[in-house]
Amino acid sequence: MTTFLRDTTTVFSRELRPALRNPVGLLFDMGQPLLFLFLFGTLLDGAVGSSWQWFVPGILVMMCLTGPMGAGYGLLVELLGGAFERLLVTPLNRTAMLVGKCMKATLTLLAQAVLIILLALPLGFEPHAVGVPAALAQLMVFAVGLGALSFVLAVKSAPSGTLFYVVSQSVLFPLLLLSGVLLPLESAPGWLRVLGQLNPVTYVVAAQRALYAGDLADPSVLYGGIAVCVVAAVGLHLGNRAMRKGV
Repeated sequence: MTTFLRDTTTVFSRELRPALRNPVGLLFDMGQPLLFLFLFGTLLDGAVGSSWQWFVPGILVMMCLTGPMGAGYGLLVELLGGAFERLLVTPLNRTAMLVGKCMKATLTLLAQAVLIILLALPLGFEPHAVGVPAALAQLMVFAVGLGALSFVLAVKSAPSGTLFYVVSQSVLFPLLLLSGVLLPLESAPGWLRVLGQLNPVTYVVAAQRALYAGDLADPSVLYGGIAVCVVAAVGLHLGNRAMRKGV
């Protein structure tokens, strides 16, 4: 256990150091969520009740998808450049590699999510005091699973990397559109609502909105919690296998 914790800390420090040297890059990654927050959120004002209470949690989930889901890009660069192969010949624990990389992606998302919440407060967003830590914790678990799945995709995409771009882009936007992040699905056609119910992100979005509103006992919180735990368990399992197998 001591060796595992040491190796995890080593990988986490290695992953985090470039981000600390270039904090502007973290803000650059938030460009799209911020654009949606300030422009699209304003257009929704009055259209879905309290627009900021409805829209900000969706933006946070969107950022979780675009951030940790894209975390595998760094691993893909290492795979294409040969840096990851050199890392594999070290005595570092393979599981610790996965956990350390996931921790970095999760910490980055946490910092960005807190910043989004702070920027949304002057706009009229009123998060529940108890719901905020619960919502962020749920989002972090979701980020771990998405980050691990992204690393799996990066490993499977070597040596060309084409598969990573094709799958990530073809999966990301349907997940967003069918989760009700941008527009409510209640008024959508029946077949579209059915697809939305098959989308695990839908339950995460509903849970986030309930938590930030203070509806901690709402059934959607339980369903969202189950969804993120399943995604995290599947992601860590497949990610651990991919790391142990290597390329």
